[in-house]
Amino acid sequence: MNRTSLAAAVAFFSLAILAAPAGFAQSTTAAPAERKTQWNGYDQLHFQVAERDAYVVVPKQAAPGNPWVWRARFPGYHAEADIQLVAKGFHIGYVDVAGMFGSPKAIEIGNQFYREMTEKRGLAKRVALEAVSRGGLFAYNWAAVNLDRVACIYCDTPVCDFKSWPGGMGEGVGSAATWQSCLAQYGFDEKQAAAFKGNPIDHAKKIAAAKIPLLHIVSENDRVVPPKENTYLLRERLQAAGHDMEVISVPMGTEKSSGHHFPHPAVDQVVQFIQQHAAVEAK
Repeated sequence: MNRTSLAAAVAFFSLAILAAPAGFAQSTTAAPAERKTQWNGYDQLHFQVAERDAYVVVPKQAAPGNPWVWRARFPGYHAEADIQLVAKGFHIGYVDVAGMFGSPKAIEIGNQFYREMTEKRGLAKRVALEAVSRGGLFAYNWAAVNLDRVACIYCDTPVCDFKSWPGGMGEGVGSAATWQSCLAQYGFDEKQAAAFKGNPIDHAKKIAAAKIPLLHIVSENDRVVPPKENTYLLRERLQAAGHDMEVISVPMGTEKSSGHHFPHPAVDQVVQFIQQHAAVEAK
């Protein structure tokens, strides 16, 4: 290579580095984003993992250690805490595993997404899992096989047992059509599903042994995901195993949502919880 070619190559490489999004962990192996949009004033980089849509929201300046939050299902719902966290230097990640109900296939996609975010994009090895409603199935099932990769778990009205929702085998309203989809994802019939011991409530001993910090928000009149069959049952089993869970209780969800939705009651508390536990590596 002559001097002119060498100088041109160096200049090109330098410009490529300068063009990388601010706050995004530099990595020569990172896959390029397919497209870029804006999310509350921050770059949102879209790509695919295992042929599923995924994205990462990039802070203006990443916090030390590149901490991140991984949203599971309904990533735009109650995003108030995420907006504060990205302003504090957290990345916000998401991969679409909708309609999989935390099944083994969903967990494998999650594993590929985790490798993309940590090995290729340089984010922290321990992630804060954030789940809403049925997203609880994915968050806890992924955590149960990746205990050392989880900094903390924060859930909003989470499903902790698919027999409760969509199965409707308890006091909740259930969803017959969605239950059939759930059975198909797991390859179960009704009898196999009733006997299954791989729901979040069944992971209590593992989660307790790993001492993963936990925070849930529940609505006491939730008829879709009754807390007694989900969060409170999981907490009871955790306590029996020597661990505990923080629970923020909302007395009444909206009637329109059968008690399942409500204005976020404690955004600052959630932000502090995630910062306290997910930024440990950065200290």
